[in-house]
Amino acid sequence: MSSKIWGGRFTKELAPKVKAFNSSLHFDHALYREDIAGSIAHAKMLSAQKLISQKEEAEMCNALLDIQNELESGLHQFNEEHEDIHMFIEHLLIEKIGATGKKLHTGRSRNDQVALDLKLYSRRSVSIILSHLDSLIHLLDILSSRHATAIMPGYTHLQQAQPTSLGKYLDTYACMFRRDMDRFKHSTKSLDLSPLGAAAFAGSNLPLDRHYVARELGFSGIVENTIDAVSDRDYIIEIMSAISISMMHLSRLSEDLIIWSTSEFNFVELDDAFSTGSSLMPNKKNPDVLELLRGKTGRTYGNLMSILTTMKALPLAYNKDMQEDKEVFFDSINTITSSLEVITPLLDSIQFNTQTMADAANSGFLLATECLEKLVLKGVSFRDAHHQVGLLVKEAIEKKLSLHEVLHQHKDE
Repeated sequence: MSSKIWGGRFTKELAPKVKAFNSSLHFDHALYREDIAGSIAHAKMLSAQKLISQKEEAEMCNALLDIQNELESGLHQFNEEHEDIHMFIEHLLIEKIGATGKKLHTGRSRNDQVALDLKLYSRRSVSIILSHLDSLIHLLDILSSRHATAIMPGYTHLQQAQPTSLGKYLDTYACMFRRDMDRFKHSTKSLDLSPLGAAAFAGSNLPLDRHYVARELGFSGIVENTIDAVSDRDYIIEIMSAISISMMHLSRLSEDLIIWSTSEFNFVELDDAFSTGSSLMPNKKNPDVLELLRGKTGRTYGNLMSILTTMKALPLAYNKDMQEDKEVFFDSINTITSSLEVITPLLDSIQFNTQTMADAANSGFLLATECLEKLVLKGVSFRDAHHQVGLLVKEAIEKKLSLHEVLHQHKDE
C-alpha cells in the first residue's frame, strides 16, 4: 500500500527514480511563505463556515506560523520524500498537531493551492521589481539633470551622426524603464483575483466562502470560472514577458557602457568595485558586471520561450506539465531582481568623461545636418541642400579637415 497522501487507491510505492523525477520540492520550496499564508486564510474560512471548530482553526494557524518560523530558521530539511511544498508543509503540520492537521486540505486541491501560491508570489515579486525600477529611474533622472548640457556625439548604425547631450541620452533609458514599470503594473491586474476554492477544477460541494479567503489575502475578488482558475498561467507569461523586455533595456544600456569604457572611446571610467581584472594580463580592467547583465538577458528570453512552449498545447484543465512553470519563472524573477540591484549602484559610481565626449562631438562631420537645415531655411530645396553639404563633407575628408574648418575656409573666400 502506498504511503502517499493520495495513495489510497494505489498498491505500490512510486519507483525511486519516478519519486525523484516527480518531486518539485527542490524548487517550489520558494513558495513556503505564500503556501502558509494561503493555508491560514483557508483555515479561517473553514472555521467561519463551521467546517472545523474555532479551536481547530487556532491550533492550525498557530502551528503554521510556528512552521514558518522554523523554516526561516533552517530547522527543516527539504527532501524528495515529499512531492511538493504543499505536501511538505501539511506533513509538518500533522506531525505538530496530529489528526487536526489532516483537516486543513478540506475543500482544497493542490491545483487551486499552487495557483494561489503563484499569484501571491508574483504579487510580492512584482512589488520588489517595481521598487528597484523606481530607484533606477530616480538615479537616471538625477544624472540626466546633472549632465543636461554635456555635449556628446549621437550615433546611428554606431557611426557618429549628430551632437546630443549626455543628459538626453540618460533620459532615453529612463523613458524605457518607465515603460517597463507600466508593463509590470499592468500585470498586477491579472493578480488581483483569487483562484482558491476552485479545487481540482470544478469547485466543491462543501459550503466554502471563496470571497472570504480572497478578502483575507488582499484580493479584490475571485476567478469566477473555476476551470480558468486552475489552468491559467497568463499572468506568469505576462510577467516573464515584462522581465524580458526590461532585461533587454538593461542589456542595451550595458552594451553602450561597455563600448564607452574601451580605450578607443574613453567616455566613461568604471569604478573598481564594479570591474574585474585578468588572470594573465595585469593591465586589464574588464566590464564583467555589464557583460553578465547583457548575458543574463538571454536566459530570460529562453525562460519566456520555455513557458510559452509548455502552455501552447495543454488541454483543460490542470496538467502536470504546468509544474515546469516554476523553475523558469523563479529564475527570471531572481535574474531581473539581482540585475536591478547591481545596475543602479554601478551607474551611480561611473565617472563620465564629459570633456572627451565634447571633443568627439566637435570633431568630424556631426554638424552636417545642422548645415543642411540652415540652407533649407534660406530657401534651398532639401535635396539640393543635402547634395551641397555632402560635397562639403567630401571636401573635408579629402583635406583631412573638420566640417567646421572647411566652412570657415569657404566663408573667408
